[in-house]
Amino acid sequence: MTAHDTDSYDLDLYRFPGHLIRRLQQISVAQFAEMMSAHSIDLTPVQYAALKAVQANPGVDQASVAGLIAYDKATLGKVIDRLEAKALVDRSVSLKDRRARQLQLTEAGEAVLAKVQPLVDAVQGEILTGLSKEEQDQFLALLQKATSAGNDRSRAPLRRPSRKS
Repeated sequence: MTAHDTDSYDLDLYRFPGHLIRRLQQISVAQFAEMMSAHSIDLTPVQYAALKAVQANPGVDQASVAGLIAYDKATLGKVIDRLEAKALVDRSVSLKDRRARQLQLTEAGEAVLAKVQPLVDAVQGEILTGLSKEEQDQFLALLQKATSAGNDRSRAPLRRPSRKS
């Protein structure tokens, strides 16, 4: 058996969901970065997610953005610092809670989101290259089911705002 035979590389971890999910996440981030770089846009996937959360929830506080995108609060603070330095978000003291900082997209933030949205949409199909449309739909449904079931076990669980009647 040579070093190039498939069996010699058949590590158990290639069948572990955690390993495969981590690899797919690496692929996803690389494709996102490549797409942004090709269009001379300085934006990471988490910065994009934070911008989308602020856009959908004007005046939202930083802690809520962390919950909306399932990111830890400390790291998200640094992400918001970078977005503010890029003049994509404005951060101000909340009128409801002086300890909280509320966020708004700037005009530049709105413009960046408008520019990147078609690029982000385009890269999504590339992430699941090799799967048919039906398989992609099934895979996404299963991913949503698995992440929903395990949400409370995460160090940074997804926290959606409660719907007001």
